[in-house]
Amino acid sequence: MRKLHAAVLLSTLLFVSACTPVFDNRDEVIQETTEESTNQSAIVPNYRMSDETYRMILTEGTSKVSSARAVTTNQMGNRLDISEFESGLRRHSKEFYDPEDYYFQPGQFLDKETLLEWLSRQSSAYEEGLNPELDESNATVEEFRSNPKYISNIIEQDYLVKKEDNVVEVKGLTIGISLRSVYNFTTDGRDYEEKHSTEELLAKGKEYADTILQRLRENEKLTDVPIMFALYEEEEASSKVPGNFLSKAYVKGSDMSVGGWENLDENHVLFPSSEGEENYFDDSQIFSDFRTEVANYFPNFVGMIANGFYINDELQSVTVNIPIQFQSESEVVGFTQYVYSLVVEMFPEHYDVEVNIYSMDHQESLIVREAGQEEPYVHIYK
Repeated sequence: MRKLHAAVLLSTLLFVSACTPVFDNRDEVIQETTEESTNQSAIVPNYRMSDETYRMILTEGTSKVSSARAVTTNQMGNRLDISEFESGLRRHSKEFYDPEDYYFQPGQFLDKETLLEWLSRQSSAYEEGLNPELDESNATVEEFRSNPKYISNIIEQDYLVKKEDNVVEVKGLTIGISLRSVYNFTTDGRDYEEKHSTEELLAKGKEYADTILQRLRENEKLTDVPIMFALYEEEEASSKVPGNFLSKAYVKGSDMSVGGWENLDENHVLFPSSEGEENYFDDSQIFSDFRTEVANYFPNFVGMIANGFYINDELQSVTVNIPIQFQSESEVVGFTQYVYSLVVEMFPEHYDVEVNIYSMDHQESLIVREAGQEEPYVHIYK
């Protein structure tokens, strides 16, 4: 068994931050507005955690928050969708906004009230509602089915560049449109659901994108800002894996319509599952063998699952969650060492592997191996 690496990253960071003045690790910039008198001071870190991450705009030592904060958690029923929707938008944005050149901040142009109106059914109270008009209190089952709510959420992300005199300016937007694969509704005291096909969601999502683009261009600050649109298909609320991005398009500055849509072939697959076994047999077998080896160590464990993320049917990453009840810290260390050795021996090196080991309601340890690496990183929580 290979040597277990103790995780000292957190303590190192704490030591460094205690000994190093904060102003050595950040730049103060000015966020430009339409009026010089209202320009806002902001902070950006000098360093990125990796070449794949964006430096984020900070205010008073904390990251800026979205103008529509909390809309996402209220509109999306699956917490896995919430995480994948936001992080996936940043992942797709890198194609157009290089993290080397762009800073990131949560959306500042679409506020909570605007988004809630757009996500509502169109009515006299919500004239800009994107979902179809319907008197839900008196609608029949057939009327609900004929006028479903497709769109569930919109996320805005801003990408900025630094100009002269430490001024940062928005030079790109990303707009994510989340669409329901299942529409749930209640009428006459009964619950119903209406399933939407991927083809339906793509067609409706592209319509929404054109409408949203027209509305954004009405803002004088966004008349010539490039905007990327991405369409996301949600999973059901009970799903153990998140949904998937369906398509994306890049709109050049001043363009008034969305074209050039690129279909995306992404898929989150649960292991064990019939889908995994039927469509990704080799990967499913690796997980099955891994599960068997874990059971040999802890015969009474239950509930281990994995989420495999595929792009164009190629596995990019797998996240494994192992819930086990431990009796002592030494059991945690010993089991983590054992799983560490299994990761090294059983999983190929061409995709990322993350293993989360839980006990009751908290995480005990973490094992991460990035694609191309031989030795995983290990952290045991105290």
